Amino acid sequence: MSSVHRSHPMPFGTRILDDGRVNFRLWAPGADKVELCLQGFAPELKLPMAAEDNGWYGITTGFASSGFYYQYLINGEHYVPDPASRYQPEDVNGSSQVIDPEAWQWRDDDWKSLPWEKVVFYELHVGTFSEEGTFAGVKQHLDHLIELGVTAIQLMSIADFPGRRNWGYDGVLLFAPDSSYGTPDDLKDLIETAHAKGLMIFNDVVYSHFGPEGNYLHLYAPAFFTDRYHTPWGDAVNFKASRHHCVRRFFIHNALYWLEEYHFDGLRLDAVHAIFDDSSPNILEELAEAVRLGPGNDRPVYLVLENDHNAARYLRCEPYAPICHFDAQWNDDIHHVLHLLLTGETGGYYGDYKQQPLTHLGRCLTEGFAYQGEASLYRDGKPRGEPCRDLPLAAFVSFLQNHDQVGNRALGERISNLCAPEALRAATAVLLLTPSPPLLFMGQEWACSQPFTYFVDFPEELGNKVSEGRLREFAEFPAFSSPESRQKIPLPTAAATYQLAKLAWDELSHEPHRQWFEYHRELLRLRNRYIDPKLNGLTGGQADYRLLSDRALTVQWQLNDGSILKLIANLGSEPVSVDFSGGGKLLFSSNAELENTLRQGGMEPWSIFLYLQESEI
Repeated sequence: MSSVHRSHPMPFGTRILDDGRVNFRLWAPGADKVELCLQGFAPELKLPMAAEDNGWYGITTGFASSGFYYQYLINGEHYVPDPASRYQPEDVNGSSQVIDPEAWQWRDDDWKSLPWEKVVFYELHVGTFSEEGTFAGVKQHLDHLIELGVTAIQLMSIADFPGRRNWGYDGVLLFAPDSSYGTPDDLKDLIETAHAKGLMIFNDVVYSHFGPEGNYLHLYAPAFFTDRYHTPWGDAVNFKASRHHCVRRFFIHNALYWLEEYHFDGLRLDAVHAIFDDSSPNILEELAEAVRLGPGNDRPVYLVLENDHNAARYLRCEPYAPICHFDAQWNDDIHHVLHLLLTGETGGYYGDYKQQPLTHLGRCLTEGFAYQGEASLYRDGKPRGEPCRDLPLAAFVSFLQNHDQVGNRALGERISNLCAPEALRAATAVLLLTPSPPLLFMGQEWACSQPFTYFVDFPEELGNKVSEGRLREFAEFPAFSSPESRQKIPLPTAAATYQLAKLAWDELSHEPHRQWFEYHRELLRLRNRYIDPKLNGLTGGQADYRLLSDRALTVQWQLNDGSILKLIANLGSEPVSVDFSGGGKLLFSSNAELENTLRQGGMEPWSIFLYLQESEI
């Protein structure tokens, strides 16, 4: 098997030249003087960097080579890491390391990803997925994912964050995989091994903010941020195209870097609703176009959004621009309505779905978003979303759990700890046997008992503020209104909180966990055999639903060969009467003995039937 070398050239950071010298470049428009400081010399070697146009500083030197540690010294006072560091072995406040990306010999040149209709996502956190908490630890469990039947690993954000443990969304050095997970070569080894086993692998990138510790951009590049907009994390990133094009290039190169240098199959863009940019094209559109014209020109590259605004326009291929910007969006709506049906919880955003929840669910299953411009009470009556019925259901990623929906709960309970098993079995069948691409959160497949709560490893003062803020937030909930009840909430700064979130892999050998795993595996086998082959090329408007009661509905989808997939579901705790009109071949029943009951006009609580009626053409 031949090997290839991959690197993404950038106008900043480090670049090893053909003659072995290293070029260093930094955008520091707020600095009067910048020096390159090379560690490994006694004393350290300080080299003045030449001032260039538009706030750039640069130097090419033969004193550095691959493996050298370095920092930048700003105005003779402040040592800072390289914001485009490829590796931070000493964490976010320490030295950066020169990495030669072409030293890794890739052996997956024949890998071209999988068709989108084959996507079944599995979201995982590298630090808690295995006992080791490393890229190598993830690699050890790839065969488990293949046996399960998922096809795409979705890594939670891996950009270098402060401390040894973090969800990843406090990253400050966006080009460096966090050193607590391993080296850049360890990550490349994981990706290459996943590809060899037929698994796609996605990276989660955060472009809406930087973490609160270890971000030095304010010091020497204050134009990176603007007080025109505010986010939960402070001043917004300044994407205004006319004045600060360097900021846009920084993030566009980051996307291309992960896709080209690491050969990721796609990216998930976190919380893009917190990105503010009224430029035309805006940063999301420009980034997507760069991906489509770059790595996406040679192979399938997928882009997925998290966007609370339900902005359907990013998922649409316009006639004058046949290249779609984004392939899909995480569909919070279907999670929220299914969670309400399973648990009865109506607080917070779940309240938007308590009136006619089956109508919301039917809309999710046939059109994508439940909210397509309707007023949201949770958002003070403001409209939410855009019409999306014309979009294919492939553009909406469905899930019952993800890191946010589990981890932002006070106690980090998984859905299997919040509802009856028969309810969860029914909702899981809806998730895995309907056309939209499904997502599982790590451990969901065996109803893992371990909670997954928010955890960080900040310096003491910042960590205390984070813990206090989290407790204040949950004090507004009736269940945690008393000081005694709040003592049950795990502190995000405690090492025990992180350890408790690690998956309990030994549960797989015990019941009922093994039974849950087999259930998920069988559903995914059915999806792969009967449903996936009929999804390619499906357009919008090919599905409809009908309510059978306030907790039951029937949905049918016309597939790409003219066949009809039909779901009949009772998602309530009471039997319902239905008018059964036949459905073709029975693919799945929550209880095989109940089909006769269905034919006689009744449905037991939490019962699911799925039929496939082949085309007569």
